[in-house]
Amino acid sequence: MKYVKLGRTGLEVSGVALGCMSFGARELGLHRWTLSEEASRPIIKKALDLGINFFDTANSYSEGSSEEIIGRALKDFARRDEIVIATKVHHAMRKGPNSGGLSRKAIMAEIDHSLRRLGTDYVDVYQTHRWDYRTPIEETIEALNDVVKAGKARYIGASTMHAWQFAKAVYTSRLHGWTEFVSMQNQVNLLYREEEREMLPLCADQGIAVLPWSPLARGRLTRDWNETSERQDTDVFGKTLYGATADADRRVIEKVAEVAKGRSVPRAQVAMAWLLGKSAVTAPIVGATKVEHLDDAVAALSLTLTPEEIAVLEEAYVPHAVVGFK
Repeated sequence: MKYVKLGRTGLEVSGVALGCMSFGARELGLHRWTLSEEASRPIIKKALDLGINFFDTANSYSEGSSEEIIGRALKDFARRDEIVIATKVHHAMRKGPNSGGLSRKAIMAEIDHSLRRLGTDYVDVYQTHRWDYRTPIEETIEALNDVVKAGKARYIGASTMHAWQFAKAVYTSRLHGWTEFVSMQNQVNLLYREEEREMLPLCADQGIAVLPWSPLARGRLTRDWNETSERQDTDVFGKTLYGATADADRRVIEKVAEVAKGRSVPRAQVAMAWLLGKSAVTAPIVGATKVEHLDDAVAALSLTLTPEEIAVLEEAYVPHAVVGFK
């Protein structure tokens, strides 16, 4: 396993992180393809055995059951000081007022709920899940600063927003001397490269870690165009991400297959190696539902693509509309 610093911090994280949206009770939340606790635990144990020390979840994943599953498993399988736990806040956790968003009230309530579900006194990285258009950014960052000062989080991060919004957030934290954002979790993969235009250069310039979600485009980069999966068939959010770009995406997927065949490696390794070759990328977040998914992700850390292979993978891409921000 390769370990890297999380942006400009001293925190060391594995070169790939385990995304825990795959774990959770199917009857809770929006995802009907998630794994039960019994099915999740071997994957979590496999991640630890491979040297993965970075686990990313969110309060909203399967209505909190993801946090519960990962919390119990990590308590059984690892020492708390040896692992890095990241979770997120924003999405509504119940009906009614003050049920979501990034107000001071919501943040202070949800960090305690997350800690209870995770069974820990602190999280290593507490992340805003989306931008809150209804709450002043000053209120949000001051609340996050107080969460850190209270010892309930070690660092703060963000996920999925426009580059101008993140720049505003970073500037605001520095203006007031509050805790600064150390990471940005955003969608970057061979089918969606719009973040390369503004967000990745911003993060590189400011020394902020980039933690791409959906590095394999929800599995689309790992199989033939006409193949599918239970997740793809039932993933409503995934359809909003890729439903409008089918023709262009098909050509990219074919190029991944071409390069993978030439290297005699699985397509997942090629797609991950392309992403890991981006200098701004710190640690992709891999959502695994089978143990072999983790083997491919870790193997990609040792796979270096040639400039010619990269050109083949990138030549079919066309500009996409910005998606995934809500």
